[in-house]
Amino acid sequence: MSRFLKPALAALALVAAAGVQAQGKFPGIGRAATPAEVAAWDIDVRPDFKGLPKGSGSVAKGMEVWEGKCASCHGVFGESNEVFSPLVGGTTEEDIKSGRVANLKRSDYPGRTTLMKVATVSTLWDYINRAMPWNAPKSLTTEEVYSVTAYLLNLGRIVPDDFVLSDRNIAEVQKRMPNRNGMATAHAMWPGKELQGAAKPDVAATACMANCPVDAKVTSILPDHARNNHGNLADQNRLVGPQRGAETAKPAGGAVAAVAARPQQVAQGAAPAAGKMPADLLQKNTCTACHAPDRKLVGPSWADVAKKHAGKGDYLAGKIRTGGSGVWGNIPMPPQSISAEEANRIASWLASGGAP
Repeated sequence: MSRFLKPALAALALVAAAGVQAQGKFPGIGRAATPAEVAAWDIDVRPDFKGLPKGSGSVAKGMEVWEGKCASCHGVFGESNEVFSPLVGGTTEEDIKSGRVANLKRSDYPGRTTLMKVATVSTLWDYINRAMPWNAPKSLTTEEVYSVTAYLLNLGRIVPDDFVLSDRNIAEVQKRMPNRNGMATAHAMWPGKELQGAAKPDVAATACMANCPVDAKVTSILPDHARNNHGNLADQNRLVGPQRGAETAKPAGGAVAAVAARPQQVAQGAAPAAGKMPADLLQKNTCTACHAPDRKLVGPSWADVAKKHAGKGDYLAGKIRTGGSGVWGNIPMPPQSISAEEANRIASWLASGGAP
């Protein structure tokens, strides 16, 4: 038996034994994971390249995949757009030699790109493999992941134009990562060799288990006379991510009032509402990643779509499935892998007013 196969079989045996033990403690609940289920879950690629599948991909192939599946969000050359941060830029040949990105020490440098910050090429490969493209994660083949990673590295001048990245040479590429020596481990969060066994945790709190306070008082507020002194905070935050500014252009509670005060966005030119928002379909098909009910995110709001295309259910259903660009700005909407029935339900709701 292969010396590599024995540890793998031993690991699977441990998983199976754990499942049997769990079933013994909690009869009728759960079961042992199958080898196929373990393999589907265990896809991480570590900095030492454990978990990296065998394969390869060229810069040329990566450019094709990039332009078809990545450029709409990240730009043709990784320069990004008004939604996502740039992936490429800010690194030099000297950084590749030293493994330290000099611009990270500059307070006047305009931004931090991915290639400036990331220390390990395995991070790029792993993230692309598990999370990209945004609208269809884990849909790229192994060759496509290698190719896209190679193209991204080429944009940063880390590998040449004719390079073919593979499991055999990726460790050599790691030696050219511009910030490979920039990852600090001399701290207590995840101590490296410098502090191994001698680090003190950053947090030493004790959980409250008795007589805990129930009511919390908010001590940071905006008084009404100062709410809009610096402009409307809701317009000053990026529209991606969990953080949102308060609607300071209106009195307290104005965020709700602002939606109620703009019924014409939904009602004008629209047919009577055909039911409530199909929230289950919007969530299932990740529509909410790019669209919100009353404000622009990556794409237009539901209210704006309903107003512009009132009564055009067939048109909207087609756009949902095929994608498009130029109607709402310079960020294209990729084709969506959604059934005709679900696309029609969402389109009918929008065409009939997009009621919440």
